[in-house]
Amino acid sequence: MNNLQNDEEKGIQEKAEKEEDSKLQNLTRNLTTASSAGIFIFGIVMAILGAILPQLTSLLHLDKARAGNLFFFMNLGMLAASIVFGPLVDRFGFKVFLAGSSLLVSLSFVGLAFSASYYPVLLSVIALGLAGGVINGGSNALINDLHPSRRAAALNFLGIFFGIGAMLIPLIIGTFLHQLGLRSVILIAAGLSLIPFVLFSVFYFPRPKQPQGFPLKEIKNIASSRLLWLGAFILFFESGNEFAIGGWLTTFLQEKFQFGLNEAALVLSGYWFFLMVGRLTFPLLNRWLKRDTIVFISAALALVSVSGWLLSPLKGLAVVFSFLAGYGLAAIYPTTLAVIGDEFPAFSGTAFSLAISTGLLGGMISPWLVGQISQHYSLQVGLLVPVFSLFLIMVLQTILTRERSDQKIFGAKS
Repeated sequence: MNNLQNDEEKGIQEKAEKEEDSKLQNLTRNLTTASSAGIFIFGIVMAILGAILPQLTSLLHLDKARAGNLFFFMNLGMLAASIVFGPLVDRFGFKVFLAGSSLLVSLSFVGLAFSASYYPVLLSVIALGLAGGVINGGSNALINDLHPSRRAAALNFLGIFFGIGAMLIPLIIGTFLHQLGLRSVILIAAGLSLIPFVLFSVFYFPRPKQPQGFPLKEIKNIASSRLLWLGAFILFFESGNEFAIGGWLTTFLQEKFQFGLNEAALVLSGYWFFLMVGRLTFPLLNRWLKRDTIVFISAALALVSVSGWLLSPLKGLAVVFSFLAGYGLAAIYPTTLAVIGDEFPAFSGTAFSLAISTGLLGGMISPWLVGQISQHYSLQVGLLVPVFSLFLIMVLQTILTRERSDQKIFGAKS
């Protein structure tokens, strides 16, 4: 009788465990889908200004310095949002912030589509930056929490959807701009932004990790980590590279090689496509190479590619180097985030907030600096900024690799 009762209790317990596992799997699948949709929209946010910049410059009679200011202030909005999102989502959870930011992106695109002068455009891109900063940081932090055993692969997979979003709008502009018009293209982006808004609104989210408040001691521990800041400054230079190259590529091709707007937009789409391909192939590379090695080699490939892009005398060769630059940049950002996520699993929102904020500071400064240098010299000289940044990423990655090796030897966090 006791054996029968024990078997029944064991069966009930196993059934409950299976149901719990099923719920967890559904939660992971749903939120991974929603985060992928969110980062897809962030890809559009990142790429759209560079894709439409030649037309904006023409319509609004902008010089390169004012055009660079648009990147600066959009990234300033992202920076402001990224500074505050981490502690907020650790304290209150992800749901409201991600859903609200997706809606704000859609409204900002509508504002951009109907702006007819410089300052309404500026206000729209600042709002895009604020909302995009929350979506970027929140989606990455959420995926980091959902996939603790495979962070690097999951974050690189998430980055594929970033690449799809970043590729989409330049592709539409390059293919259908004359048929649709610029306003319709931007309104398509606004409509797509409602997809993550719906998903974030309807799906269940896990409870906040720090519902009783945030222990100040942990902020000090996180902020004093050498590993965190090494990773954060890799993101500083990498974000600057992605914004500067993605933002100024079409203008450079038009100025140096007399590309048409459609033609240049298609090359920009290819640049983002190869960035997406690079993230798609990360798991294969990770079978043979360590994450630190992948980041170093990626930075080296991107450095050679951007240098070749700038120096190439041939139109076709410049296009090839543009694509290779996208592939080279692909793994740097998500792989570095995964290292930071491994270091601070209980406070991933806050750690990501500090790291991503630092990265966005680079994203804010680099394209602005390119614009300022270009105004006084030439765009080709201005675009030496990402070349220098890629060299510094290689230096920082070498130091970070040594830091992680020392931690393993001595068994302590810095």
